Parts: sequence; C-alpha cells; structure tokens
Amino acid sequence: MTRATATRPAAARPVTLVIMRAIQCARFGGPEVLELVELPEPAPGDGQLLVDVHAAGLNFADVGRIAGTYRPAPELPFVPGTEVVGADPAGRRVLATVFGGGGFAQRALVAAQDAVVVPDEVPDGAALALLVQGLTAWHVLRNSARVRPGETVVVNAAAGGVGSLAVQLARHFGAGRVIATASTPQRRELATALGADAAVDGAAEGYAARILDANGGRPVDVVLESIGGRVFSAGLEVLGAFGRLVTFGNASREGRPAVDPGGLAERNLSVAGFCRAPTRSRCGRCSASSPPGCCGRRPGPSTRCTRPGARSPTCWPGVPQARF
Repeated sequence: MTRATATRPAAARPVTLVIMRAIQCARFGGPEVLELVELPEPAPGDGQLLVDVHAAGLNFADVGRIAGTYRPAPELPFVPGTEVVGADPAGRRVLATVFGGGGFAQRALVAAQDAVVVPDEVPDGAALALLVQGLTAWHVLRNSARVRPGETVVVNAAAGGVGSLAVQLARHFGAGRVIATASTPQRRELATALGADAAVDGAAEGYAARILDANGGRPVDVVLESIGGRVFSAGLEVLGAFGRLVTFGNASREGRPAVDPGGLAERNLSVAGFCRAPTRSRCGRCSASSPPGCCGRRPGPSTRCTRPGARSPTCWPGVPQARF
C-alpha cells in the first residue's frame, strides 16, 4: 500500500451545509442504543481527508465504547467507528484509523498521514483487519514480546480479531509451539485450524494446569494476554525463566492486577503493556521495526465489518440496518 496525501482547496468558497447519515450513540448500552440519524457532513481541515465510507470496522473496543466500559469513555453523543475504508476526494480507495470515532457514517474525516491506498486485490474486510487488529498482533509479538524462533507462545482469546491473527503470525515468525485459549469448542477448533498446536479452555479456573498440560508439563515463553483479571494472574504462573507476558486488553472488565516487581525479579519474568493508538505515527515510516506495509496475501483475518446497506455483523446482532 502507498500513503495518501491531502490536497489543499484552491480557494475559499461559501460554506454549504451538507447532510449525511450516521449511526449515533446518545446513551451507553448495547446495540439497542444506536440510532440512524442525519448529521452535518464534517469539513476537512489542513492535513485531513474526507472519505466516502464504503465499510467500517467493528472491534471489541468499539463495543466497549458504546457500552461505556472503555476508558476513557467518549463524550455523548458520538458516532462510533475507529477504522474505515472508502474513497478519498481523488477517488482512491483508502484505509485509515479514526481513533476519535466517526467511522459509522456516510463520510468520515481522517488524517492524511494515517491513510494508505488499498490495492485492488485486498477486499474491504481484510483491509479493515490490518490497521487495528493486524498491527496489534504484529506489535505484541515483534516489539513487545520479541518472540524468538522455537519459543512457545500462548495466545489468549485466540478466536478473536487480534488473537486469530496472532496465532498465524506467531507461526509465521517461527514459534516452536502455539497454544491457543478460547471459550467454546467451536472457537478452539478455529484456533487449531489457523495453526495453533493446541487449544484449551481460557477460563481462569484451572487455566495454569491446562496450559502446562498442553505444553507437556513445561512452562511457556510468552503469553499474549487480553483478558485481564484472574486470567492475567494465571498467565504469570505458566511462564518459565525469562518469560514475557504482554497485556493489551481487559475483556473481562476485572482490571489488570498489580504486579510485584520483586516477584518478577525472583523468577526472571517481564510484563509489558501495549496500546495501538500511540504507534500510529510510527508504522512504516519512523520505525525500522515496523511492519513493511499491508499485504492481503499474508495471514488472513477473522474479522467482521459493517457496510452501509449490508447485513449487520454476525458477532453483534441488532446493529441498525443503514442503507446510505
């Protein structure tokens, strides 16, 4: 993919109010709080692109923002949606994050420096899985855990968007053994189909025993942890010497337990944190360790997207049916 650039308007012109349709959240809750509304079209400023939205991603974080459980909570009312693919003013098909929201609309403002042109052979759904889910999986393995060939990697919530990509990337990066956790037999089957050597129940009760059993009684090298709470603590239990746990989520809403540095030192363990948003100015430009662009022929995503005029995502039934 190549970077998109913004073009400055040739001359000032009278402002004309243009109305667009959007899905708005005026109160916190489930999908029932989302409403199809008409709002003024946003006006691009310097360094911004106004994108005609073809499809918008629906991530776990988006569900949390709508529910009011994500921190920091957005100010009401707001238009959800943090990643879009669509056409820029020059007619190019571009992909971009909008971490401030606004993606669930006919048109969305994106920073020109964050937009990349999408190759024709990459479908919308695959493209949408790359900027948040895909780069999260890439960074937690490469930059946070720094996985080395032959190491054993545990991927919690392995059937989710990030987890399903992390399983594939861990294998691609040379992990010697990949152990997946997931909550149902169907999700565990998906994880093994994507390349996990073993898949176990991810519940906190008995977590450590199941992981160690799946690894022949041996401790593991890396745990990718997005659940939080008791699962976070159990993940520390299964690490061997110089093991690393990377925390990048709190799906359980139990919070992240306090970690005793002395306890880590006694076992030669490391705990790292990761958040996708601060990395966006580095990807592909400022960091030699960043991924070399987006490739639709590499590991395939397990993702859902919302399309104007299309059916709601199966992972969250009930999203209003918007036909723009």
